[in-house]
Amino acid sequence: MMKRLLPLITIAALLACAGPAPLSQQDWAIHDPDRPLPPVVDPGPPGPQVPPPGDAVVLFDGTDLSQWTDAKGEPARWKVEDGYMEVVAKTGAVKTVKSFGDCQLHVEWMAADPPRGEGQARSNSGVFLMDIYEVQVLDSYENTTYADGQAASLYGQFPPAVNACRPPGQWQSYDIVFRRPRFDQDGGLVSPARLTVFHNGIVVHDARELTGPTAHKARPPYKAHADRLPISLQDHGDPVRFRNIWVRDLE
Repeated sequence: MMKRLLPLITIAALLACAGPAPLSQQDWAIHDPDRPLPPVVDPGPPGPQVPPPGDAVVLFDGTDLSQWTDAKGEPARWKVEDGYMEVVAKTGAVKTVKSFGDCQLHVEWMAADPPRGEGQARSNSGVFLMDIYEVQVLDSYENTTYADGQAASLYGQFPPAVNACRPPGQWQSYDIVFRRPRFDQDGGLVSPARLTVFHNGIVVHDARELTGPTAHKARPPYKAHADRLPISLQDHGDPVRFRNIWVRDLE
């Protein structure tokens, strides 16, 4: 037996009752203060350092910066002490001597304790894949800022699914699986960059596709670039610490 079709007016009424569709990525302004903040999740206390797998390239083992340079290719000038490296303000970002494309990256970092400043001025730094695509580093423990700029956000594009920050003075970890963008012979985009990110063991991005390079108050389009480029860490003027950095090449 044929089912009776709902009158068009009834369908329209049902759609109206459903309310507006949820906003998509493109509907939010960059750094929109009204964008909902992710829920807070307690990740538990920090554990021991995660040892690098046998096939990993160790980028920092706590002893020296031989695997890093400054932006001009000169020796990196960040401080190395007690098994960690620390940002030295105004010395600039540091980048790896080797270049990478598709990769698995492990980074451990610590926000300054006691905390200094508020919002984006509190232990701000960043992990840049290919020196282009940023996973934000920030003290987001009881510190409010715009959603697409808090810790573990894909800066200026996507907030993390949850805020899994530990208090300042405790070690935190990022485990990132990065798939670089693909370009054709004419420089056209074939497939965008994708990131899966675990913050303190909690997945906060699952194969998220970037709209292009990450940037402050801008969403620039993709431009063709090399298949392999350095990984970099940002100098934003705050004394953020890093340790136990290793990467597995997935190309």
